[in-house]
Amino acid sequence: MKLDIAILPGDGIGPEIMQQGVATLDAIAQKFGHEFTYHEVICGAHAIDEVGDPFPEKTFKTCMDADAVLFAAVGDPRFDNDPTLKVRPETGLLAMRKQLGLFANVRPVATFDCLLHKSPLKEELLKGADFIVIRELTGGMYFGEKYQDNEKAYDTDIYYRNEIERILKIAFEYAQKRNKHLTVVDKANVLASSRLWRQIAKEMEPVYSDVNTDYMFIDNCAMRVLTEPTFFDVIVTENTFGDILTDETSCITGSMGLQPSSSIGEYTPLFEPVHGSWPQAAGKNLANPVAQILSAAMLLEHFGLEDEGRIIREAVEASLQANVRTPEIQVEGGKHYGTKEVGNWIVNYIKYSISYRILLYLNYKV
Repeated sequence: MKLDIAILPGDGIGPEIMQQGVATLDAIAQKFGHEFTYHEVICGAHAIDEVGDPFPEKTFKTCMDADAVLFAAVGDPRFDNDPTLKVRPETGLLAMRKQLGLFANVRPVATFDCLLHKSPLKEELLKGADFIVIRELTGGMYFGEKYQDNEKAYDTDIYYRNEIERILKIAFEYAQKRNKHLTVVDKANVLASSRLWRQIAKEMEPVYSDVNTDYMFIDNCAMRVLTEPTFFDVIVTENTFGDILTDETSCITGSMGLQPSSSIGEYTPLFEPVHGSWPQAAGKNLANPVAQILSAAMLLEHFGLEDEGRIIREAVEASLQANVRTPEIQVEGGKHYGTKEVGNWIVNYIKYSISYRILLYLNYKV
């Protein structure tokens, strides 16, 4: 298969982890006979410094012309502490979602048995947890009318029927492919926008009669994803609730460095790790590249390359079992591995198809 892929390394640790994501794709292309062409463009603080725009027109056009976008992270502390700034790295991220029509963010939440102890939650609560959070990306308070002066500020939480219907359709379809259980998360006891979400979901239920649909307030859901994560299969929710809920789920995996995601919609699909740019670690070979690598796996699976995605996941699992891990998830007394070393290990696993058991037996090191 031939794919044109837009590469957006962004800020902070972005370029380092992106290098490992691209190396993984190259290993897959070599092994399976694919042809991947990359087009690297700027975004975020890097783009502000270069051209004064966090999502420049050239970057937008490159994304639109590509088959897929592989994105890393944006953010820079220079922009964090001045509330008067109108242009920030994160505004580029919002612009990218809006201009590419990326209205659905899909975040898998799954556990690795060898890392259950890294979570602050009890292992018996986590074992077997495997669900997806689908977050609406282009509506709600993040995109509604805004106002701020010295005495008053507001953000308008506005949703239109078509925005709700299209995200619910995706959620119902994901549930049909999985365990046929969908949880619609809202705050319908307080918010008018949530009541419309619930009304439309109930209207759509008969169309997806094979799916068991339930409804949960966001505060209850925020508690239950931590106390009863195995209850969930597919969660769907609005933009703000989804932003908070998906970050919360990092407690389940034990590290945000392990969570990939995809954003799909009207135009080019985008694949990215859920974590931020961690500028304090930039250039220090500390960042965990696994979420970026798993995002590359999601990219391949989006185009029907299931075997290719599976071998990447197998390689990641093998690296964790072999304790080839970055410091934040390394076992006590374990060897130090950096971004490059973890990425190289996974790439070599893919290239040489060394089975999981043989790899552990040989205690293979790169």
